[in-house]
Amino acid sequence: MRELEEVLQDWEAVIGLEIHAELTTLNTKMFCSCPIEFGAEPNTHTCPVCLGLPGALPVPNKAAIESIVLAGLATNCDIEKRTMFYRKGYFYPDMAKNFQTTQGPKAFCMRGHLDLEVSGNAAKERVDVEKAEDGSYTARIGITRIHMEEDAGKMVHIGGAEGRIDGATNSLVDYNRAGTPLIELVTEPELRTPEEARLFMQKLRQIYLAIGISDCSMEEGSMRCDGNVSLRRRGSTEFGTKTELKNMNSFKNLHDGLAYEIRRQAEVLENGGTIRQETRHWEPGAKRTIVMRVKETADDYRMFPDPDLAPYDLSDEWIEGVRAKLPELPDAKRDRFMASWGLPKADAADIAGDVDFASFFEEAAQGLSEAQAKKAANLILNDVSAYLKENAVALGQTKAAPASIAALAKLLADDSISSKQGKEVLAAVLEEGADPDEYVASHNMKQVTDTAAIEAAMDELMAQNMDKVEAYRAGKKGLQGFFMGQMMKAAAGGNPKVISQIVTSKLEG
Repeated sequence: MRELEEVLQDWEAVIGLEIHAELTTLNTKMFCSCPIEFGAEPNTHTCPVCLGLPGALPVPNKAAIESIVLAGLATNCDIEKRTMFYRKGYFYPDMAKNFQTTQGPKAFCMRGHLDLEVSGNAAKERVDVEKAEDGSYTARIGITRIHMEEDAGKMVHIGGAEGRIDGATNSLVDYNRAGTPLIELVTEPELRTPEEARLFMQKLRQIYLAIGISDCSMEEGSMRCDGNVSLRRRGSTEFGTKTELKNMNSFKNLHDGLAYEIRRQAEVLENGGTIRQETRHWEPGAKRTIVMRVKETADDYRMFPDPDLAPYDLSDEWIEGVRAKLPELPDAKRDRFMASWGLPKADAADIAGDVDFASFFEEAAQGLSEAQAKKAANLILNDVSAYLKENAVALGQTKAAPASIAALAKLLADDSISSKQGKEVLAAVLEEGADPDEYVASHNMKQVTDTAAIEAAMDELMAQNMDKVEAYRAGKKGLQGFFMGQMMKAAAGGNPKVISQIVTSKLEG
């Protein structure tokens, strides 16, 4: 198959996403009082309602409705005041009642959008948009709807490859997850590259985390994505036949699965074949998609209004009450960090996109100068982040306090310690809760920055080596290393940056 970049020169990809997120920050399921708990013993959080036993009646979770409205407001959606739940025919064993309670044509949240700022390598996949001088561009992606439904249970296949039903000897069902409140966001088919799809999902995850409705754990399945993709010749406006990639559980899998499917469809079409509407599975190990089933149509679901659930009438007052609970969203926080502390856009976006980092940085940066705040941001994004990843811990599990990071940032910004020393101090801060100033003083780390003393030492060194000074000034610039080495010995504990500046100035003088 041809490479993706080559394919996208001739073909336009039309991509739409269906992103599911469980409302894991709630205590109970959507229509019953069973608790929500990942990893509990199988089938210990079930009741007649979520198992669909005869005579059991659902009672809606008000907090879940508030959560989906919060999600809609955060993604620029219109909130529909009157809506209802439907029953969707569901013929798989992971939903015991054989139907799924979901929403029909009109969802709680309709007609929204998110703006994607695409830059760097991510922008290279797109060939049909006007780009800025740095190659970046902004794409507005429409959101068709965000609707509420209940999640299905979990199938466990025994004996199959990679936990799949293919080749399994038997299958088990855990109904603990059945009935968990789940929101599904459906985009317009306006994404054009796998990178845009990845960025959209990443941005949505940041928003959901910021508003506190889900833990968005892709590893645990509380956030997952289906990708629909079709191809059409560049210049054409008609949609091609789409395929659906089911249950992408990582940003990389979403990108790589879509990229493969675009390349596969191009090869089929260019060889005179036709694309079938079907659901496909991405195999990361084999780096390919395989057919799961022929895609159902809407008629197959046999949807009708749920007779056990009354329609909703949301008042303006109630909606505005939810709006008042919206926190500052990542884009707004990014812009404020840039304006308040002069952070580069990329750094500000990375910090603002992480709830823990954003809160920690903002507390640490209070009272810092721009230079010091930038050092604090670098510490958090690079050194602290690397430590957390290496030790598989969260920021709150370390002994670091924002004030400690601020103190270390000041020492680094003022060149009181070297970057190498800074790493040692940071380790003590993270692991022992050390005070940076006290640690530096007790370990005699503080670097000499007395320029008068360093200049005097350099004058003496030059007087003792006038032949080398003259050779340097005649063009043997490599001799600067000799003077630098001698000065580092003479001014033990001196700031290397200050010493280097003085050595160069004196030799050139």
